[in-house]
Order: sequence, then C-alpha cells, then structure tokens
Amino acid sequence: MNGESAGFLFRDPAQPLRVSQDVCMLETFAQWLVDVVHGFGYPGLFFAMFLGNALVPIPVEAIMIPAGYLVQQRDMNLVDVMGSAVAGDVLGSLFSFYIAYHFGRKFLYNFGKYFFFGHGKIEMLDRFFAGHGEISVLTGRLVPGLRHFMAFPAGLSHMNIKKFTVYTAIGGGLWMAVLVCVGYLIGGNKALVKHYMPYVEGVAIIGVVVMIALYVRHHRRKKDKSCEP
Repeated sequence: MNGESAGFLFRDPAQPLRVSQDVCMLETFAQWLVDVVHGFGYPGLFFAMFLGNALVPIPVEAIMIPAGYLVQQRDMNLVDVMGSAVAGDVLGSLFSFYIAYHFGRKFLYNFGKYFFFGHGKIEMLDRFFAGHGEISVLTGRLVPGLRHFMAFPAGLSHMNIKKFTVYTAIGGGLWMAVLVCVGYLIGGNKALVKHYMPYVEGVAIIGVVVMIALYVRHHRRKKDKSCEP
C-alpha cells in the first residue's frame, strides 16, 4: 500500500484539511475523527468510539477501518486497538442507556402520544426486552445504522444493565473486529474499501438472520418442552 492509495485515510496532521465544495459534512467529520485517532492514538480511538455511541451516530467504519490500516502499518497494536475501541463503544452505549433509563419513560409518558408511542407501546417494549433483550442487543450491534440506537430501547425498557453491557461488548466487538480486518487487508485503497464493504455488510446481515433464526428455533423448543406434561 503506497502513500497515494492511503491518502483518503490519513493525511499529515500538520497540513490543513482541504475539502472541496461537493464533499459532505459527514465526510469532513469522518476525516476529523481519523485525524483524532491518528494524532492521539488509543485515547483518540477511545474518544471517537465513545462519541459515536453517546452523542453522534458516527459510522464505525470511519474509525475502525483506518485503525486496522494502522495495525497493518505497525503504528498501532491490535490488542490495544480492540481494547480501546470496545471500551469506548461500551461506555458510550452506557451513557445513552442511562439517559433513556432515567429520562426516557418520563418523556414518553408526557409527550409520547404526540409520537404515537403511548403507554401501551411502552409496556409492549418492556415485555419484548424482558424476554428477548439479549439477542436484540447482540444482533442489533451487528447491523449498520441500527447499532447506534440499541441503547435507547434497552434503557427505556430497564433492561438488566449487566446483560446489556455484556451483549453490547460481544456484538460491538465482533463488528469492530471485522472492520479492523478490512482495514488491515485493504484499508489503504479507497476503491477496494468502497467495493467490498457492501459485501461485508451483507454477510453481517445474513449472519444476523441466521442467529435470529437459531434463537427462535431454540426459544420454540424450550417453550414446547415447558408445555409437555
């Protein structure tokens, strides 16, 4: 991987960031995150992952693929990358979880009717997460676009905090490991990343469907056994 092909991921932090008028704000923000990770190392990686799960739904691909490339370049250590990323991911998710846990129900009780989310739907959400919270958090963390928002329904339904933490770490860790592998293998080539990422996401979604199918099968068998005389 030469310097030209890696230019979209990393630039010299001393050079000003040049953004053409047709580049969207999200791309600019993603480049800023890359600069944070590149400039501040593991604390920057932790901060970016925390921010992406606590306040701003930042695509984790914009963080972890460059980190994987830095691992390939031996500028970062794989274990430290995964440790920093998972820690930031979990703590950021817990931040969102606590907001929903302490303020979500009160907000929806007062204003939910304006969003067609009344008391009945809150009770339905409670029952769903009481029985299927673990698999929902685990698989939700593997789905791009959905992973950032799993903490809110979990916190709103008062899911067990230990279970939420464990399944958030497992699901998030699996997806981040995949992205680090992508960055390690092709992270310096923008064209290859854009070409293969839809396939990577497709495989992840297929994996989620298989996991849910196995869970439903296991759940039905367990229910049938409990109904046997």
